[in-house]
Amino acid sequence: MACPGSVGAENDPSPHPAPAALRTREGGTLGVSFERGHSVLTSISGRSVIVTGASKGIGKGIARVFASKGARVLLAARDLAQAQAAADEIRSQGGTAIAVAADVAKPDDIARMVRTAVELHGGVDILCSNAGVFPAARLGEMSLADWNQVLDTNLKGTFLCVDACLPHLKARGKGRIVVTSSITGPITGYPGWSHYGASKAGQLGFIRTAAIELAPHNITINAVLPGNILTEGLAAVGEEYLARMTAAVPQRRLGSVEDVAYAALFLASDEAGFITGQTIVVDGGQVLPESHMALEDL
Repeated sequence: MACPGSVGAENDPSPHPAPAALRTREGGTLGVSFERGHSVLTSISGRSVIVTGASKGIGKGIARVFASKGARVLLAARDLAQAQAAADEIRSQGGTAIAVAADVAKPDDIARMVRTAVELHGGVDILCSNAGVFPAARLGEMSLADWNQVLDTNLKGTFLCVDACLPHLKARGKGRIVVTSSITGPITGYPGWSHYGASKAGQLGFIRTAAIELAPHNITINAVLPGNILTEGLAAVGEEYLARMTAAVPQRRLGSVEDVAYAALFLASDEAGFITGQTIVVDGGQVLPESHMALEDL
């Protein structure tokens, strides 16, 4: 990048303070620094981060990338053994990570998750609300229990996590919330996933109003919308299915969990402090072609 970062007020070489109109909410000033060795996204270092659904897939990737930038990460998942294994992996690479068993659809679990982050990491700076389920069931076959399972985890779980973290984010004087939504629901549809699509579209409706309400507290809330991402769960679907998924992406590859994680990392940074209520689609252009014929000659 040509402009590697923002100048903090404490690093301003000028003896005169910056005009109020040029000061940021974080106390810095508008501008860029070209100091040797300065890089973007250093604001993540030392921050206390909660990542839900962090035992595998995109959540594990988010936790790993945040930890690699110096964050203190709490990995939450229903399966404690898997979450612990992911945390152990991060620690083995020099990162700071702890694991907690939590079902995001259960308020008591969420309260304990947040309490652990406060006790062991000193508070909450960033919430990555990533946990989600996606069992397939078509209309006419889908039961109310099927519907509730998906909405309780994906949509209600997002609300519960934000609600529990909110007092601690306000106490910090600023905060970041990044929600993992999907292209399915907000942009596209897929047979068997009407409940999933409704939950993911609902998340975007939630963040837009939440962004307005949280803005006076210097808390931003945004979402990443992954497309076809290669995770552990796809390993068993077979080469033919993976080839069909890849063919739907103009970049002719599946996304990696790191592709999504770095988008989340940016939205969680100080550099993204003036972005709220927005979405970043991470799909290699998957939603752009008007039909499969648009990709045939690429």
